[in-house]
Amino acid sequence: MPDLRKLPLEAQLTALLDGEVSPEQRHELEQRLAVDENARRLHERLRHGADFGRRRLDDILKEPVPLALVRSIKSTQPPKTPIAQRATRPQVKLAPTGPQALAAALILFAVGCGIGYFVGTSPDADDIAATTSTAAPANTSDWLGDVTAYQRLLIRQPRHLVEVPASQAEEISSWLTTAIGVPFRVPDLSAESWTFQGARVILGDSRPVGQLVYSNTDGDVISICFRKDALPPETDDFKETIKDEIGLVTWHNAGTSYVLAGPSAEAALGQLAMKIATAI
Repeated sequence: MPDLRKLPLEAQLTALLDGEVSPEQRHELEQRLAVDENARRLHERLRHGADFGRRRLDDILKEPVPLALVRSIKSTQPPKTPIAQRATRPQVKLAPTGPQALAAALILFAVGCGIGYFVGTSPDADDIAATTSTAAPANTSDWLGDVTAYQRLLIRQPRHLVEVPASQAEEISSWLTTAIGVPFRVPDLSAESWTFQGARVILGDSRPVGQLVYSNTDGDVISICFRKDALPPETDDFKETIKDEIGLVTWHNAGTSYVLAGPSAEAALGQLAMKIATAI
């Protein structure tokens, strides 16, 4: 197995995601991810891109054959070559061999993951368009689209919700305050049956965003996201937006923008956001 240390960090993390590393190399990379924030962000983007590429590839493979092509095949006339003449022609085996089929599948998977890396590292176009149409301040639309995309990612990986667990409360406080530039307190939502799991730092419109993650016994996940504002919004009121399965409640206070992201089926999301606003 090649020495990964001679490769760029992006290539090393890609090999880690693809399972193409030795146990020693995996341990070395995991140790680096534990202490290197930039490496963790790059790893998160690559993982999101790979997941996006797999989903796109699955969608392509599930698409039905166009009706026009089916009709064209059915209407094609059989060859007019006499049966006797066709029998004298050598038979050519067009079916691929086992290794050829495996190689083709691997190439198709690699192409799908490559597309996913370039397209999937940013939020879905549908998310951005929908957010832009509902958010009045121009400087908030992109980061809401990013928050929505990260929330969907959390839902799909419930075993890897946070970078720093809730047990390391002091580290979360100092880390997010330094990274985001916003003082905060972790709201206690246990009375509403939400348990604090820990924190992450994500990117929203290319700027750092703090993310506090909670879950309940039903397996639902909510997150409180906040960032320092460059420009104030037009209103400080609580505003609810639904994007398919994700519900968003946004508000602004003292130069900081907040978003509560959770299941759109959660009827009390708005009331929960108001409690968070007084506690955070």
